[in-house]
Amino acid sequence: MPFKVLEVQPTPNPNAYKFVLDHPIADQPASFFNAEQGKSHPVAARLFAIDGVTTLLLLGDFVTVNKRPEVPWRAITNKVRDVLSKA
Repeated sequence: MPFKVLEVQPTPNPNAYKFVLDHPIADQPASFFNAEQGKSHPVAARLFAIDGVTTLLLLGDFVTVNKRPEVPWRAITNKVRDVLSKA
């Protein structure tokens, strides 16, 4: 089921953004600390395919995306929105 990103929120960590969705993505926390851990989850696998994504947290109606410090958010944000809109 596709997701609409309602809001992108910064976090205290400058390398993490919270993508607030229009409906829940996970009832229980799902943390993925690398692409290998996320390969069996369809949304996580596609998010890890975005260059710069390092870790993910899926919980309730949001996804927290962590990135490598040298990759700017402008290179990632629209790609995350696109993946979630096609989930």
